[in-house]
Amino acid sequence: MKKLKQSSADMVRHARERIEEVEISDLIKLVGDENTVIVDIRDIRERQRSGFIPGSYHAPRGMIEFWVDPESPYFKEIFAQDKKYVFHCASGWRSALTVATLQDMGFEAAHLREGFSKWEENGGPVEMPTDTHKP
Repeated sequence: MKKLKQSSADMVRHARERIEEVEISDLIKLVGDENTVIVDIRDIRERQRSGFIPGSYHAPRGMIEFWVDPESPYFKEIFAQDKKYVFHCASGWRSALTVATLQDMGFEAAHLREGFSKWEENGGPVEMPTDTHKP
């Protein structure tokens, strides 16, 4: 087996050392806040299966760098607002790497440290999709 220069766990640990991490209890207070955009980078199937944070914006992990870049043809206006952006995934790994990359681009954001997998059991509200169509 080929030895990697840096493991994915190493990358997450290094990302977390240099980004803002938000606790679940703090993000619960920001749900519905007009100055905060909660961005869910999980796969659409994860959202359909386990629900999502009410009012969160879905931005697939594979497109996020293009969606936040005003010079990209894929730019989304939601990322042009002067608001606090908090990204999340299921466990906090993908969102840590995402926020570190966005920070390198000059885009300010934070991430939900424990991720969505701990959200509901810690009192976070969850909304289930109403669309029963599965991809």
